[in-house]
Amino acid sequence: MGAVGESLLVNFVYCHPVGHAVEALQYALGYRRADPDRRIGVVLNSATAVQLTDWCDAIDDVYTVDIDVFEPGGPDVLAHVPAEWDWVVDDPRGHQAWQHQYFPGLQHYYELSAQHFRTTRGHAQVGDPRPSYQRRNQLQLALPPESRRWAAELLPDHDGPTIAVLPGGSAERWRYPSLASWQRILEAFAQRWPQVRFCLTGKHADDGRTSTGFSRAEFEALAEVAPHVVQVIDVPLERQLAALQRCDLLLSPHTGFAFAAMAAGTPWLTLAGNDWAEYYFNPGVPFHSVLPDLERFPCYLLLGNTPDPVDDDGPRAPSMSAARIDADLPELLDGAARLLAGLDFDTAMRDHAARAHALFGGRRELLYSVDDLLADYLPADAPGPR
Repeated sequence: MGAVGESLLVNFVYCHPVGHAVEALQYALGYRRADPDRRIGVVLNSATAVQLTDWCDAIDDVYTVDIDVFEPGGPDVLAHVPAEWDWVVDDPRGHQAWQHQYFPGLQHYYELSAQHFRTTRGHAQVGDPRPSYQRRNQLQLALPPESRRWAAELLPDHDGPTIAVLPGGSAERWRYPSLASWQRILEAFAQRWPQVRFCLTGKHADDGRTSTGFSRAEFEALAEVAPHVVQVIDVPLERQLAALQRCDLLLSPHTGFAFAAMAAGTPWLTLAGNDWAEYYFNPGVPFHSVLPDLERFPCYLLLGNTPDPVDDDGPRAPSMSAARIDADLPELLDGAARLLAGLDFDTAMRDHAARAHALFGGRRELLYSVDDLLADYLPADAPGPR
């Protein structure tokens, strides 16, 4: 960089799942692109995937804080973070009243932030008109060469598609498809693409961060479904992502790990459902989200309104049930075919925006997206998010 410009701190402390760290990187990149001479710092929850910042050249300084979003912490949580900046930009969720109802520790943290930081130009929130910000940047993680070499040895060139599969995220096991449903999905993929190679990924290590609820025994049973299966489980994040870079797509339910996969350049095929619609899209990285029938398989009811589970090998979230899998398996296969055929990002966004708008009736809280990207692709006669 040239002369030292203004200092800007992205104060992006929220819940610890991986996806929220990716959001912070995306915003840091937007502030960097708007003014390349800025010195960009970021503050993250120490329990999130902080190592992602090592592979993002938009960030100069990284700070972490130990917080419990459910319980207010002590007054010194920010004592080690420099107080003086030209700009401090907060995660807006830290100022939303409905978030405070569920996360009083988060509310307390941002109250402490208001007292701790001293700015020469302003204390703002992401999305405010100032400081200057540039949208629509592709986030590209620069993974370590050693990890990429390891992944190349694990997943050499293959005569057929390579599909990464993350069968569940960090929520309770009943909120993701049963083993039988996943076996049926992989069998259908193997029938459609006989030379398919699956790369099963996940994390069980109890290190205080997010992990995969899918058990080791279930992973082993899933690996028996197809002739070409590689497991990338309980390896460092940089190796997981390097392996995913060698895959043609990632198939998973909604999970923040998929945000990191897209930041590594891997297209995402989403079995959508549960609490949150997809809201992170990385420009240039295609995706296809298989949206559920909300009347048959209720979901997207936000925090505190989880629909009653159905009976499917035990309790199961309706949007992850066997009936829902059977209903949408054809679209899941067709979505994979589109991605494997080279679906481009803009086409993917237009298609998704039209389907999401029809499904949600234009409701602003369900059409939210990082950088408000969905608004750029809504049908011409549809009101955009406000």
